Amino acid sequence: MKRISLSVWVVGILSLTLIGVPLSSMAEVNVNIGVNFGPPPPVVIAEPPPVVVVPETYVYFVPTVQVDVLFYHGHWYRPHEGRWYRAAGYNGPWVYIEPAHVPVALVDLPPNYRRVPPGHERIPYGQLKKNWRTWENERHWDKHEARVQHTEQHRAGKDKGKH
Repeated sequence: MKRISLSVWVVGILSLTLIGVPLSSMAEVNVNIGVNFGPPPPVVIAEPPPVVVVPETYVYFVPTVQVDVLFYHGHWYRPHEGRWYRAAGYNGPWVYIEPAHVPVALVDLPPNYRRVPPGHERIPYGQLKKNWRTWENERHWDKHEARVQHTEQHRAGKDKGKH
């Protein structure tokens, strides 16, 4: 009887040991599920595009294409089907970016931002590339916006005097 008890005891310990090994190794398994979105459909811009600054932002958009191509803080962005993509150049290659990494200035653009108000000229690409950082640091477009508003108010005052 002692022999049976001892062999049952040894078999039991071995079984627990063998069962314990897979369980402990399973506990160390990490599962990462990533969603890899492909790039948006290509948009080919044949030459460096002019841009227009969106009033009260330092976001620039390309008015010569039908899709949204935006420039902000040295990068190009494209929204597509609820996702955002970023590139170093206006023609891509576009890489998906997580929603938490999309600049707030882009997310908060007014829905009609493509409507260019009077006094906002198209900025040649070379000027954008050369000056965007300085314009932002010196708040260039804030000053420009104030000048445009002053001019419009001045014109409106002259028009009132003509009636």
